[in-house]
Amino acid sequence: MSAVNELLQAVHGRLSGDAALMALIGTAGIHDRRLAKAALPCLVFGTIEVRDHSTGTETGCECFLTFEAWSDSGRREAEEIAGLVRGLLEDADLALPAAVLVSLGHRRTVSRREVKTALFVAELQFRAVLEVG
Repeated sequence: MSAVNELLQAVHGRLSGDAALMALIGTAGIHDRRLAKAALPCLVFGTIEVRDHSTGTETGCECFLTFEAWSDSGRREAEEIAGLVRGLLEDADLALPAAVLVSLGHRRTVSRREVKTALFVAELQFRAVLEVG
C-alpha cells in the first residue's frame, strides 16, 4: 500500500472514530466522492495532490488533502463539520504501517453555497509531510 493510501486510511479511522462527528453526519457519512443521492450532511474526501519532498538522506512526499463538508441546511452546519474535522486532524499523531507522518497541518478552509445545487460546502485543505521507507 502506498504511503498516501496509508495516510488516507488513518485519517478515515480518526474521523469515523469520533462520536461528535458521527452524530452530525452519521456512521455512513464519509465518502470518497459526493454521491448524487447521499444523505446530507456528509464529508467527502476531495482532491489529493502529492509532491516529492525527499531530502539528500530521506525519501518523502508532501500531500495536500482536501475534504468537503456538505450540508443542505446551511453554511453553519457545513462549517461546524469542518471545525470538527480540523480539530481532529490538526497536528494529529497518526500511525502508518510503512511511513512516518512528520506533520499534518491545516492550511485553509473556504465555505460557499453551490449555485447549481443550493447546497453549502466547507472545503478544508491540509498539508501532510511523510517520510517513506
